[in-house]
Amino acid sequence: MRNETQHFALVVELLSLSNEDQRRDKEAKLKLYSSREVKEYWIADWRSRKLEVYRREQSQLNLVVTLFSSDIISSPLLPGFSCTVNQFFPV
Repeated sequence: MRNETQHFALVVELLSLSNEDQRRDKEAKLKLYSSREVKEYWIADWRSRKLEVYRREQSQLNLVVTLFSSDIISSPLLPGFSCTVNQFFPV
């Protein structure tokens, strides 16, 4: 029998358009990914060109930093990777 449970180290979510869907991204999906042992969850807000970074601390995902256009994103999960947040949002 195959185990269907999958664990992801990193999930990147592009924030939805509607307020209801945004709430789902920031609340329901955050809880879901926390329960599924995701190590990092990034929420990319294309309107304000910012990136919220949640990291697993003990048994849940917690917001550790909010980065804006000129800030640099890096992650312990992606050794050697870094880029400015504005690279997530092409002109």
